[in-house]
Amino acid sequence: MGYWAAVLAGGSGTRFWPLSNSRRPKQFLPLAGERPLLLNSVERLEGLIPPERVLVVTGRSLVGPTAELLQALPQENILAEPKARSTAPALAWASWHAWQRDPDAVLLSLHADWHVEDDLAFRQSARRALEVAVRYDVLVTVGMRPTRVEVGYGYIVPGAQLEEGVNRVERFVEKPDARHAAALIERGALWNSGLFAWSARRFLAESEEVALEIGPHLELLRSGDVEGFFDKVTPVAVDISHFERSRRVAVVAGNFGWDDVGTWAALSRVRECDERGNVVVGQAQVFDSSGSVVWVEEGAVVVDGVENLVVVRAGGVTLVTTKDRAAYLKELLEKLPSSVRDLPERGR
Repeated sequence: MGYWAAVLAGGSGTRFWPLSNSRRPKQFLPLAGERPLLLNSVERLEGLIPPERVLVVTGRSLVGPTAELLQALPQENILAEPKARSTAPALAWASWHAWQRDPDAVLLSLHADWHVEDDLAFRQSARRALEVAVRYDVLVTVGMRPTRVEVGYGYIVPGAQLEEGVNRVERFVEKPDARHAAALIERGALWNSGLFAWSARRFLAESEEVALEIGPHLELLRSGDVEGFFDKVTPVAVDISHFERSRRVAVVAGNFGWDDVGTWAALSRVRECDERGNVVVGQAQVFDSSGSVVWVEEGAVVVDGVENLVVVRAGGVTLVTTKDRAAYLKELLEKLPSSVRDLPERGR
């Protein structure tokens, strides 16, 4: 039985604007260290899944940069989505692709833009998730033990125990408010990391059974019409289409220091801070300031007497916002004129 990986590596480049853009979304950026997140994510699989069984699903415009960055992967393992249709259709395609090449394929699904503190512990949790997926013929999610009250994550309430550290899922709770999140943590709920495992056969069967947005169109994949499949499916996240609907779902507890690096504020958790809690990258001078993120790709920036700000200079644009408001960067970009919003695109 072969272990495979499906790495989700699309992206529109909005969450780390102006440093990122549609041609260089966050997985290509060294946000958590010196190397791009995508490269770290793929190399983290070494010793668990060989490069010839690692599939990367990305947008057509990102195939070239992805291939250049991941030279150890065969070119045919980079799957270019005809259209962005969220995670469930992408993973149905990846599962089908793996099943065609290996009818016994068991897939690990992960995102390309995470930060992981302990690669060995990650592989141990991933291996257990793959083993549980086979042993119980289920879809598996890896749940992380919360380290704080976090309203931006989904939570998993574990149900009946299957074995030590493995439970059925009682229910999922998506992005609760702070009070509800604290109560869930008190009950033993876990963060839904988005690290999943399943056999290709089971995932496709569940797609037929519960994923109404996908199941009726799988015949197009069977006939080789990938374009038609992506034209017909309804965009839906796999968390909703499969995990919230299927009765064959289990959670494996993981503990490897995980962060989805979702906003500029997350850099305070994943990068080294100075003695006052500032993250400073590039030519920046920071005085009498605390808890801020300052990233300078070009020129120089001076920051004085501020707290909990995000200051980014890249692509001819300077962004200044608070760490809290950085979570709403997508909404801000929709308000900007294209002459400002798209300026970094012309500079790449």
